[in-house]
Amino acid sequence: MTLTASPFGMISRPIFFPTPKKAEFSALPARPARFAIALTGGVTLLLAGCGSGGQQAGGPGGPGATGPKTVGFVVVQAQDVPLVTELPGRTSAYQASDVRPQISGVIRRRLFAEGSIVRAGQPLYEIEPSPYRAAAAEAEANLASAQANAEAARALAERYKPLARIEAISQQDYTNAVAAARQAEAAVAQRRAARETARINLGWTSVPAPITGRIGRSLVTVGGLVTANQATPLAQINQLDPIFVDIQQSAADLLSLRRLLARGGASPASAQVRLKLEDGSDYDVVGQVRFAEALVDASTGTVTLRAQFANPQGWLLPGMFVRARFSQAVDKGAYLVPQAAVKRDGTGEAEVFVAGKDDKAVVRKIVAPRTQGAFWVVTKGLQPGDRIIVQGTGDLRPGQALKPVRADTPQTVAPKGQAPRPGTAG
Repeated sequence: MTLTASPFGMISRPIFFPTPKKAEFSALPARPARFAIALTGGVTLLLAGCGSGGQQAGGPGGPGATGPKTVGFVVVQAQDVPLVTELPGRTSAYQASDVRPQISGVIRRRLFAEGSIVRAGQPLYEIEPSPYRAAAAEAEANLASAQANAEAARALAERYKPLARIEAISQQDYTNAVAAARQAEAAVAQRRAARETARINLGWTSVPAPITGRIGRSLVTVGGLVTANQATPLAQINQLDPIFVDIQQSAADLLSLRRLLARGGASPASAQVRLKLEDGSDYDVVGQVRFAEALVDASTGTVTLRAQFANPQGWLLPGMFVRARFSQAVDKGAYLVPQAAVKRDGTGEAEVFVAGKDDKAVVRKIVAPRTQGAFWVVTKGLQPGDRIIVQGTGDLRPGQALKPVRADTPQTVAPKGQAPRPGTAG
């Protein structure tokens, strides 16, 4: 009798096993021995597998690897790095002039094609000349009359002179004759000036171009009445070659630049300017900064810098928005470090990994105030010939043994199952 378990506790229950016959015992195979051997082999394989995995984890290249880490480096040298600035700007004409009438009258003809190039002094409009031609003729006649009166008065004074000497006439009559001759001469001068004015007004009936440049649309039509003091010009002329670009720079940035130059940390640059147009293309011609205004715009807090560009094909038009890139100063003894090599610590300070003389990783604090293209401009913290690590910095630790190779060394890809060839940056 055996005891068996149940949900209600241990109970006694008879269990009967059938007794095999003697012949059946002899026919049974020897399974227990084989099963034990197989089980023992399985456990052995399982343990061997576990041991193999642990060895691989601690083998070369794994987390537990202790060999030197292959890294790529670049060698930096001190150089003069230009302080490149990119600022917004607008184009403006080199010269601009309004075409205005000097006299009043009716427009008789327009003598130019709108949008064409006109030369200084070229006739642009013709105002009806008839009234001014008549006024010039009248002034000429008045001058002739005054000249005749002056000649008669002068002759009378000459005739009275000997008579007054012998007291044939009173001295007062002679004095009056001399005064009348002088008045007649003054009248001649007045008439001559009136004639000159009439001739000038007659000349203004042809309205000339004040400067050479491209003229815009005409704001008056033939038959329109114009006056000498009207507010609306007849047309506008702009000289576009060369052309100005007015650049707006923050007054604070300008002060920082002047302090940098005063400390001697930088030297003035030639201030050559390149332009990026509104469509994103580059303007091929290089310009020059001519001057900076001596006052700050109170509404924007900016100072205007004016650059001059050649514009032979007329690509630049007044009022266009452009981006100007130019160098205002040059950092002396700075270093260009690839941006991938520069990291920031918890306080925000810049740092790089340097391969030391003993091929150990060294952390170097640097001062990198700005970027230029794909590089940081480093002004402090480096020495000429430093090997800056740019590849393999992901899990790099200070003091770690290194196997430094140049970053431009070609990397050899090893066949599957083989280690990479020594000398490649990982």
